[in-house]
Amino acid sequence: MKEPLRVAVLGAGRIGRMHAEHIVHHVPRARLVSVVDLQEELAQDCAVACGIDDYGTSVPSILDRSDVDAVAICTSSTTHTEIIEAAAGAGKHIFCEKPIDLTLERIDSALEAVESAGVLFQVGFQKRFDPSYQRIRRAIDDGEIGTPYSVHIASRDPAPPPIEFLRTSGGLFLDMTIHDFDMSCFLMGHDVMTVYAAAAVRVDPAIGAIGDVDTATIVLQYEDGTLLTIENGRSSAFGYDQRVEVFGSKGSIRVDNAYPTTATLSTEESVRRDVPYHFFLDRYKEAYIEELRAFTEAVLDGKPSPLSGKEARMPVVIGLAAKLSLKAGRPVEIAEIASPT
Repeated sequence: MKEPLRVAVLGAGRIGRMHAEHIVHHVPRARLVSVVDLQEELAQDCAVACGIDDYGTSVPSILDRSDVDAVAICTSSTTHTEIIEAAAGAGKHIFCEKPIDLTLERIDSALEAVESAGVLFQVGFQKRFDPSYQRIRRAIDDGEIGTPYSVHIASRDPAPPPIEFLRTSGGLFLDMTIHDFDMSCFLMGHDVMTVYAAAAVRVDPAIGAIGDVDTATIVLQYEDGTLLTIENGRSSAFGYDQRVEVFGSKGSIRVDNAYPTTATLSTEESVRRDVPYHFFLDRYKEAYIEELRAFTEAVLDGKPSPLSGKEARMPVVIGLAAKLSLKAGRPVEIAEIASPT
């Protein structure tokens, strides 16, 4: 395909605007051609901020345009399948924010449309593109820590998102923990067998009032017996808490929180440093950029998708198993939800 890759961003909320700005400033092989949002003011504001004057409110109209090679879908999760199917039918390559959708039936319908159209499809699990997590993956693959025995992932937001967002997000497991479920797949490289989830409402009663939880611990067990635990929370007083440790027969490897500075203040009273990054857009800025660069490269150079629909389906399967486990109060076999495709 001729360079640059001409991309339209669909959805001009927080994530969509970030992707649009990254395309303009950090992805030289791509060009932002338009921004679409049902709220015209949001689309206009995003377009102006990115230095273009092309914006609108109609997804079908943008898909009909011959000067659009690809779309970045940054709309609410419940709209993804409809847009994926339409974009694939129009022959557009697709970058889609996570999750693909909230049910396996809709996900499988979307993936069938992508396969039939023969377009490239990538899902936005940006943590896979973080250099620190990639280093953990290499340590496991290269045998530096021997056989993995256990993995621990801690992931806590500084504050809950708005209740209106949570109503359509799919809940903690399909909105927040899904990143950690994907990280578990990325690091371990083989299938989860069972999922057990315990959760509560500890941060905000309003979250419980809409039938969701805000604090959880999930235990995954793999086919080889490896145990992986995930701790999630919608609130962290000291900022965005993102840590991973893998313990194996020959050693361990750990990624701690990232900080805006490397400064350490030492006095006669204490030795201390600043708190970690406060927001996920700051902590994972480079990873978000790298995933878009990888998408652009794959389309232009005819490479496989860096994160295919099949790979992105599995975190949803695990998330649905966690929801069932919490409801039933027991471990859930992955086979109870759906076999991997």
